[in-house]
Amino acid sequence: MKTATSSFTAADVEEMVATRRDLHAHPELAFEEQRTSALVAEKLKALGLEMRTGVGRTGVLATVRGARAGRTVLLRADMDALPIQEENAVPYRSQTPGKMHACGHDCHTSVLLALARRFARERDTLRGAVKLCFQPAEETGGGAEAMIKDGVLEAPKPDAAFGIHVWQDLDLGTIGVTPGPMMAAVDEFTVTVTGKGAHAAMPHLGVDPVVCLAHVVTALQTIASRNVSPLESVVVSVTQLKAGSAFNIIPESAWLNGTVRVFDPTVWAGLPDRFERVVRGVCEALGCRVEIRYQRCNRPTVNDAGMAALARAAAVDVVGEANVVDGVRTMGGEDFSAFLARVPGCFIAVGSRNREKGLTWDHHHPRFDVDEASLEIGAEVLLRAARRFLDS
Repeated sequence: MKTATSSFTAADVEEMVATRRDLHAHPELAFEEQRTSALVAEKLKALGLEMRTGVGRTGVLATVRGARAGRTVLLRADMDALPIQEENAVPYRSQTPGKMHACGHDCHTSVLLALARRFARERDTLRGAVKLCFQPAEETGGGAEAMIKDGVLEAPKPDAAFGIHVWQDLDLGTIGVTPGPMMAAVDEFTVTVTGKGAHAAMPHLGVDPVVCLAHVVTALQTIASRNVSPLESVVVSVTQLKAGSAFNIIPESAWLNGTVRVFDPTVWAGLPDRFERVVRGVCEALGCRVEIRYQRCNRPTVNDAGMAALARAAAVDVVGEANVVDGVRTMGGEDFSAFLARVPGCFIAVGSRNREKGLTWDHHHPRFDVDEASLEIGAEVLLRAARRFLDS
């Protein structure tokens, strides 16, 4: 499965797995990662690394400064879990009811700690600096921006950024490196429509916000089908509708909520205006007042072409040319995009699915779990990508 000689000892791999299982058993939600960040800080302190805690509220930042002058690379792992009740019957299952590492952030954190140990050993020969960013609150969004606000991209400023994500759509031993857009922007919208309540038998005496909201739902679909080129990928999904209190009452107001997803940054930039124009136009035509809340959650995750080429070369070293794929894209979002918007870099997908072991459940499922052999593979690819950048 691997073609390169591992940079990690058997003890390194054993600790990686043990750390992952410890974190998996003790999941913490966004901005609540107190135990997780304390564990990370303790391990980094033992390595004698320059370190800051409380970065972006619950994040941890460490820097390995090499003996030789050079550039700086940032490596990032997310730490937060999800509000899901785990259904796996494994020794390391979540011990916290209603919380679970169902997206692999426990894996990412253990991998980055393994890289911290490796780079700490190499300080005397290392060229440049490595910033190790343990980030809170990826699932809700906001963790990356909080760390950036607290100076994670300063002193020294990174020249490149890399991150990994275990990927259940790829088999173990496969690496996905996609230049350009890889993951979609995530926007959330809420629309409250206010009309005039009335008896359901006498709708002419009121202004029906339910009918108005139904037209809004339909009209919003024209953003993807008629406002944006069919060569671009755009999703507009209305996921919640709320109105009324009884079968014979036309309510005073109605409410909807949903999300917009898009890859292209230019299309993304124009979406709020298009959304508001459609919604306000329908509501005005049907005599209703409207309140719109349109929130940016994550930017598109766009990999720099040069950094993707470097990451691909590192992946080929590890798993071989035949096991490195591009075109790995999803309409899911990722707030590593906040780093990539400011620093050229690449987000790498690490295959973690193993059908023979039954490890096929997708991210955010209560039975999600990965083949832990993916940890060493991901660590090796990330290590080699960072080295390639620093030595280039």
